[in-house]
Amino acid sequence: MLQTRLIPCLQLIDDALVKTVKFGKHGYIGDPINTVRIFNELEVDELCFLDIRATLEKRTPNFKILHEIADECFMPLSYGGGVKDLITAKTILSIGFEKIVINSAAHDNPTLITEIANHFGSQSVVASIDTKKNFWGKQMVYSHDGSKKTGKDPVIWAKELESRGAGELLLTSIDQEGTWSGYDLDTIRKVTEAVRIPVIANGGAGKIDHIVDAVKVAGASAVALGSMVVYQQKGLGVLVNFPDRSVLSKRLLQD
Repeated sequence: MLQTRLIPCLQLIDDALVKTVKFGKHGYIGDPINTVRIFNELEVDELCFLDIRATLEKRTPNFKILHEIADECFMPLSYGGGVKDLITAKTILSIGFEKIVINSAAHDNPTLITEIANHFGSQSVVASIDTKKNFWGKQMVYSHDGSKKTGKDPVIWAKELESRGAGELLLTSIDQEGTWSGYDLDTIRKVTEAVRIPVIANGGAGKIDHIVDAVKVAGASAVALGSMVVYQQKGLGVLVNFPDRSVLSKRLLQD
């Protein structure tokens, strides 16, 4: 049995499923409910939905589509986007989601992580960290869908999020996201070595080798997949799919 979690990380803009490249221009993928049905049949480990424009557009989560997703989905669900307070988090969890993903709000109000963790347990809080190289090649943390520089170092920020009660981290490379060229292994390794909570590698997966490297080389506890699970191949059309578990399990067990 495959122990490493493979998590389709699906991007929403309101009620539409999309996919971006480097947090920029997005392509339309389809209806999220139909996509959930396919992933049900594929028996994936869990699903993560991120409304990538909710915070920028100052919107609250689209509770209608979240209800529809939760009603249809058979596996654990996490959601992020536009969650600014405990009341919103409570509403999403009451709908049927197991985890809340917090990114920009943690910069504006770091105590929100602690509030949710104290109320629902750390296992309900996924702290999301988006990183990008600056002019000098140093990885820095960005917020608000990659549009706002925070000036924070990802390792230091990861440790603070852990201390505030986050149960796991979703670590996304803006430079790699949607490129099919592999994860940012160096940053993943630095963060996994600095914290004790699980780290989910995100941004850049294009083949099974990339997944294996994120786990075996960089130490990720889980991997999030975007382009790989919504497109046939790089440059080809939409096709909701999932990596071959038997092949991946064999690769992960190899020395």
